Amino acid sequence: MRRLIVTEFITLDAVVEAPGGESTHPHSGWTIPYGTAELYDFKLQETLDAESLLLGRKTFEQFADAWPTRDGEFADKMNAMPKTVVTRRTDELGWNASRLNGDVRAGVAELKSGDGGPVLVAGSATLAKSLLVWGLVDELRLLTYPVVVGGGLRLFADDRVRADLKLTRLERYDSGAVLHVYAFAGVTG
Repeated sequence: MRRLIVTEFITLDAVVEAPGGESTHPHSGWTIPYGTAELYDFKLQETLDAESLLLGRKTFEQFADAWPTRDGEFADKMNAMPKTVVTRRTDELGWNASRLNGDVRAGVAELKSGDGGPVLVAGSATLAKSLLVWGLVDELRLLTYPVVVGGGLRLFADDRVRADLKLTRLERYDSGAVLHVYAFAGVTG
């Protein structure tokens, strides 16, 4: 059985939208001032450890526009890694990607039930939110930045459903960013 890992950049007010310069938010790029060598080393290792990516369509399109022209170990892994994309579109995906067909919940459960290494969900907030609600996430990695952006797309549903998590790793970076890694114990109601 494969582990499903959701990894997100998140603000103190729980926003995950536009961390790297996307045009969807007035405070886009809010992670950039807080990058450190140690933080980048973690993100590189996280990517190297993953066998594949599971992405929502918007994140896939952003990544597919950005990564193929980049160089280095991180870019090489991102470009070579198989990608599964959740999308209703039927056009050709390219960039070493295949479409998740049918029901998303069942399709992700089937992906997890196969053999192989970890499946990494990077960004893809709408997809990640659904995966959390459905209890399909094995590990949640939140890289929390010391910034408040006043609103935007959030990771957690506002539905008053409780989910229990167990902190398995905590790391503070010199910039003030903090990594929280949680084992997902499941939705309890």
